[in-house]
Amino acid sequence: MTITKEQIAKARVLVVGDVMLDRYWYGAVDRISPEAPVPVVRVTREEERAGGAANVAYNAVSLGAQASLLTVVGDDEASHHLEALVAETGIETHFRRDAELKTTVKLRVIGRQQQLIRLDFENTPKNEILAGQTAAFESILPSHNAVLFSDYGKGGLAAVIDMIERARSLGKPILIDPKGSDYTRYQNATVITPNRAEMQQVIGHWSDEADLRTKAHNLREQLHLDAVLLTRSEEGMTLFDADGELHVSAQAREVFDVTGAGDTVIATLAVMVGAGLSLREAMPLANRAGGIVVGKFGTATVSYEELFV
Repeated sequence: MTITKEQIAKARVLVVGDVMLDRYWYGAVDRISPEAPVPVVRVTREEERAGGAANVAYNAVSLGAQASLLTVVGDDEASHHLEALVAETGIETHFRRDAELKTTVKLRVIGRQQQLIRLDFENTPKNEILAGQTAAFESILPSHNAVLFSDYGKGGLAAVIDMIERARSLGKPILIDPKGSDYTRYQNATVITPNRAEMQQVIGHWSDEADLRTKAHNLREQLHLDAVLLTRSEEGMTLFDADGELHVSAQAREVFDVTGAGDTVIATLAVMVGAGLSLREAMPLANRAGGIVVGKFGTATVSYEELFV
């Protein structure tokens, strides 16, 4: 299904969740260290990208929609770098700062086109900062067509139950990229988008498609969701809703890097729903976008032209 650029331009998506700064150090690997059996990387280039919920919002604006980003960060060098990166893309930023919080940074060291190691720097935000985030959410929510909660399990969505309730009362579509084994906090959302591993954490392993169907619909009904969208990598994705199931196969192309593919899928879904499509109409486009982005390196995005060529 094709949707015009003008329709997408009117879509306003509010992204709430955990952000991170993705740092990449690229270098040459010419020798093994005399100190330990590890490669020595001579760093020749550094790059920074907006990750987590910031990458989700970036995916929305890359498609031509409008996006706002509400998040909690530290008051540190990484947060200011991240805010500047996000602002450059045209995303409207609403950064709440916690002086005791360490902004999440994922540092990847790349040598010979391979990721050699990833170093994570992070801790958890304080409750009073999160309370302020909820108040900010209520004030900016009415001007948006769809709400997207991007949960990376870093603690930034501790108040998600209240925010879902508020969004639901205003009739906003609520899309959630979930984390963890307890999905009860996502009750009353429109759709959640777990991948296979995340789904298995919650409903257990399934023996066949019929077993999956039963368990997925049980989960949907227990949580009072309109739909569950299961992303299945090379198997495509399946939507479970009140009308049954809809499956789309993966777009056949070379897989280079799956980093951030889930971000692209849910961002595309939110943009299309915000522009007026149903979940069943939006899902094949989200699937196509995910298929395009895995052909790119690192956290990446998809443009309107790429999606509709």
